[in-house]
Amino acid sequence: MIRIIIADDHAIVRGGLKQIIATTSDIVVAAEAAQGSEVVDKLRTCAVDLLLLDMTMPGISGVDLIRRVRAEQPTLPVLVLSIHDEAQVASRALRAGATGYLTKDSDPDVLLAAIRKLADGGRFIDPKLVDAMVFESHRGDVPRHEVLSDREFQVLQMLAVGRSINEIADACALSAKTISTHKMRLMQKLGLSNNADVIRYALRHGLIVE
Repeated sequence: MIRIIIADDHAIVRGGLKQIIATTSDIVVAAEAAQGSEVVDKLRTCAVDLLLLDMTMPGISGVDLIRRVRAEQPTLPVLVLSIHDEAQVASRALRAGATGYLTKDSDPDVLLAAIRKLADGGRFIDPKLVDAMVFESHRGDVPRHEVLSDREFQVLQMLAVGRSINEIADACALSAKTISTHKMRLMQKLGLSNNADVIRYALRHGLIVE
């Protein structure tokens, strides 16, 4: 039996995933988490075979959380299930230590196949992203946003869709001052002057995620 923990801040998503899992005889949901900090706590108290993780949750960001999990449980398979279908986002997750990446519009059968493959020691990348990720890895011109920290990259994406400093702070469970510092640093690194520049940059590089 494959025991998994579902980490997603939307109850309706967790409910839908549990319904999909319930159709199987070899996979069971052992625990749930709605925030990054909960994931760490649950993994310390509940023995599981796989973490099914949303990329964007309150508190610890997806990439930061993957690294935290990897530091504490180096062999635990981590399957990211995300709304983000950009190759760059998937690449960041995999570099951080995820063993699989799947978008939320995937067929349930693909999700179950990915869970089983990771639990068996394999890796899985959303078929829709494979070609884009291969192309990305062979690009000679590395985009400037690759130098951003994971938190700066997250703030960039949220600024690009019009979210305010306070809204981003609430979503990340950080202070507005901290978010302002991240904003200042990312704009310096990218050579941007204002929010309009941020939006144009994100559009040009396909980083807009609603």
